[in-house]
This record gives sequence, structure tokens and C-alpha cells, in this order.
Amino acid sequence: MSSRVSIFASPTSWIESGAVDQCHQVAALPGMRHVAGMPDLHPGKGAPIGAAMTSSVLYPFLVGSDIGCGIAVFPIRLKRPVPEKLAARFPDLDVVDHSFLDAADVPGGYTESLGTVGRGNHFAELARVGTVFDSDHAERLGLAAGDLVLIVHSGSRGLGERILRAHTEVHGAGPAQDPAAYLAAHDDAVRWGSLNRRIMAARIADALGADHEPPIVDECHNSVEIRDGLYLHRKGAANGDRRDVLVAGTRGTPSFLVAGHAGEEASFSVAHGAGRKMSRADALRRGRAKHTVEELRRTPLGSLVVCGDRQLLFEEAPTAYKRIEQVIGDLESFGLATRVVSTVPMVTYKTADVARERKGRR
Repeated sequence: MSSRVSIFASPTSWIESGAVDQCHQVAALPGMRHVAGMPDLHPGKGAPIGAAMTSSVLYPFLVGSDIGCGIAVFPIRLKRPVPEKLAARFPDLDVVDHSFLDAADVPGGYTESLGTVGRGNHFAELARVGTVFDSDHAERLGLAAGDLVLIVHSGSRGLGERILRAHTEVHGAGPAQDPAAYLAAHDDAVRWGSLNRRIMAARIADALGADHEPPIVDECHNSVEIRDGLYLHRKGAANGDRRDVLVAGTRGTPSFLVAGHAGEEASFSVAHGAGRKMSRADALRRGRAKHTVEELRRTPLGSLVVCGDRQLLFEEAPTAYKRIEQVIGDLESFGLATRVVSTVPMVTYKTADVARERKGRR
């Protein structure tokens, strides 16, 4: 007998039937008690993304390879920020800068790729605070309209992949045979992901001539925790139990910092972003028919996109994602979260634009 499946999305939300099917497939796993699908729910490789899954059995594949992936928000203070000038000063976050590793206490001693952003939907973004919805909460966080923030979305890079591979090569999609050993490695990867985001923020602040500041929000959305004696797996879902979470939009839309107050019915979780509505292949095919590369380097908001990988530009186009306003509206209508502030992109970094850097040095 399968466990309960709850989908926290309104009838007008874009939820693929394949994602719901995956929720029911997961619900049929031995030991599974509850699957909660968030409004950004979409199909993943073998398991849904945008879901929180509670079980008496620990399944590493439900967390995936990017253990500890999350989003952190850092205050940053710049005088007269001009997006064009700032975009040109972003560091190459595909390359490790060893000068930032000297004082770091690196979990597991794994320094490979530390301080780099990776590919896919990962990004680093300079944004400004747009609308303030809850002035008291925003003030407690030290935020006001017009303030600048750095948003960093990345995870444990090759470390998490190595941890999952060590399990799947022996057990495939089966349960962890030694949950304590997996959890110890998992916890290292979660700490590593958080450190990774902090180092990237420090690298960007340094390149832009700003002071390094600690994050005001840092929540991972690929993890597992023990709660009430059960394993709560989150795949593309953030801890929404009285936590502040940055729910990412796209590079061409606002994001929303929300106050989470999700309860047991939602597995104490909230959405982590807009969620894909197109596969990467579809986004690439449709995007090439509609847009030029140059069109995708500047968004309708007037913000700039730093991305030297043309394929990635199309795969991660704003049109490949659901409407973030719909996702946030669903979170609020189901009582899982409330808006605190919106953030509006100014410069979104995906990967270094090497060709432009060379041109600029001539």
C-alpha cells in the first residue's frame, strides 16, 4: 500500500502529469509515509524535483547528487552600481581561486571545485531589493527597498556526486545499508555547499570592491534530515519550518524572499524556485527559433546575463520556467509561506564569458 501524496499547487498551476506520476512511484517505495509536492514540482531523473518525501527508510537517490545545494543571500554595499561595469568585473567562478581557501575549514578536506558555481540552474546574482511586503520582517533582516544583495545558488559540486555514486554503484536506487555512514558524508556535503556559497560571495564582493558580509539567508534544498524518527528527504524543496527562504525566479523575473511556516502536511517544506516547465532540449530548440544570443544577454528587466556558454543561455532562458508569481501565490494560498521582499536582478552570472574578456583586454 502506497503512502499519501499531497500536491500544494492550485488548478491553474503548471504541473506535469509525469511529475505527479513520479510522486506516486516514490510513494510506493517500502517505508514511504508521505510525499509532498511543492508548486514548483517537475519531473527529475527517477524522482520528482520540488518534493519532500518522508520515510522510515533512507533513500540516497531521493536527495540526488548535488547534496547541500541551496541558495544564500548576502548584503552588499556598492556606490553607484552600474550593471554594465559590474558585469565586466565578476570573477571567473568556474575556476578555483586558492587565495580564498587558505583560512577555510573545508569539510572532508575536499578542496576541488570549492568556490565555483557549476552549471545547470546554478547562478550568482547581484540584485536590488524591490517591493517590501513585510517591513518589520525585512527590517529584522536588515533589508530595505533599493538595497543590494548577492544571491548565490550552488551546492556540493563533485563531492555530492561522489557520495551518491559510492552508494548507487553498489545499491542502485535502493536504501542506504548504513544510514549513519551516509548521513555523516551527507552532512559534510551540506556544510561544504554552504561554505562554497560563502566563498563565491566573498570572491564576488572582492572583485566588485565591497566588504565581505555573512549571509542573512542560507537554506539548502537537496538534503535529508531525521525528524520524529523518520527520514525527511528534500529534493528541490527547502526547509519551511519557521525559516526564511529565497525562492528563486529566473534571470528575467524577480525572486522572492519568504518567511516559511509550513507544517506537517507539507512536510515542513516550501518551494525552492520557479521550477522548469520545459526540458533542456525543448528550451534549446524553442529558444533558438525565437531568440538570438544577444537578446538573451539582456533581460526584459534591463538586467545583464554573464554566460559564455551559448547552449546554457537557451537552456536556462526565463521562458523555460514556470511563473514565479504563481509559485509564490500557491505557497501563500496553502499557508506555507508569506512574502517578505522581492529581489530584482541586475547582473546574473552563469559562466564566464571568456571571449568577451579577451576582447576587453585587447
